[in-house]
Amino acid sequence: MYKCAIIGVSGGRAAGLAAAYAHVQKGRLVAVSTRTEENLHAFGERFDVAARYTDYRQMLAREKPDLVHVNTPPDVRLEVFAAAEEAGVPAVLVEKPVAIQGEDWRAMRDFAAGAKVKIAVNHQLHFHPRRQRLQDIVHDGKIGAVQFIEASCGMNLAYQGTHTLQAINGFYPKGEPVRVLGQVAGADGLIDTPRKHFAPDQSMASIEYADGLRAHFVSGPFAQRVLPDDERTNVHKRIAVYGTRGYVHWTMWSWEVGIDGQVERGKHAYPDEDILGQAAMTDALLDWIGDDSALHPLQLQLALRDFNILLGVYTSALEHRPIELPFTPGDDLIGRLRATLSQRR
Repeated sequence: MYKCAIIGVSGGRAAGLAAAYAHVQKGRLVAVSTRTEENLHAFGERFDVAARYTDYRQMLAREKPDLVHVNTPPDVRLEVFAAAEEAGVPAVLVEKPVAIQGEDWRAMRDFAAGAKVKIAVNHQLHFHPRRQRLQDIVHDGKIGAVQFIEASCGMNLAYQGTHTLQAINGFYPKGEPVRVLGQVAGADGLIDTPRKHFAPDQSMASIEYADGLRAHFVSGPFAQRVLPDDERTNVHKRIAVYGTRGYVHWTMWSWEVGIDGQVERGKHAYPDEDILGQAAMTDALLDWIGDDSALHPLQLQLALRDFNILLGVYTSALEHRPIELPFTPGDDLIGRLRATLSQRR
């Protein structure tokens, strides 16, 4: 049984990480770390974790975990990766978004190129049981050759947009993005906060792949509402994949499959799917620890490719042109977006 730990338990997301261990088959949660002592002990009591630290480096040295969940703001994640590597931690599962802008994306790309620690990004939707079944339908060719993909989310690119980009990759893993054209609007999401989840309020983009396929996505208030009467912004993630024989459509709360004119549809409970997805994602990373060939589908290199698309959207919007992918992003994209979008209020 692998030993697992969480760095950063003061936010609500950490509870989902811990609760999933009721379903994780190959690991157990043995230690937690956060800077605020009151939050640390409340979390430890809630999830019956005795080993508690306000210094995550001490936790890594003393507990020697096999897997560490990194639930920190993105501006310190590279620091934690380096500390995990130095401590000999085999694997890290990090919350999204993996980066903020071009500077830390480049640094993370360079770190990943030589890292020994195995890193995956917490896009647990990929492992939701319903998503897995729909992805299998597409991968098995049951809707025919994929022709077009469109996806959306109710929150901005930093909060949910990377889920959307990963969903496109999850349904179409053979796709090689070569060009993106993007547009953005709204500066409220660029205001500095402790979470460092910076993004324009709304984004829209078209991605071109090497084989000619296009994927289109929208994030923010302009995106399609999954639950029309629900004013919450976080409940509207969805993706539809269209092929020569039919389509699949997944939302946080429902699903639909149409093949050769025959349509099936149904509903699911997102919280129930989410805890199982989190557990399956964790077990998959534990499998990768023991088997180098068991590559995790959410490995850091793929997340960095998706984030390169996101940075391409920002650059395209600022420079009013399509961006060839992959590309090396310039500096201070967030500052440039703040300056440009704030003038348009």
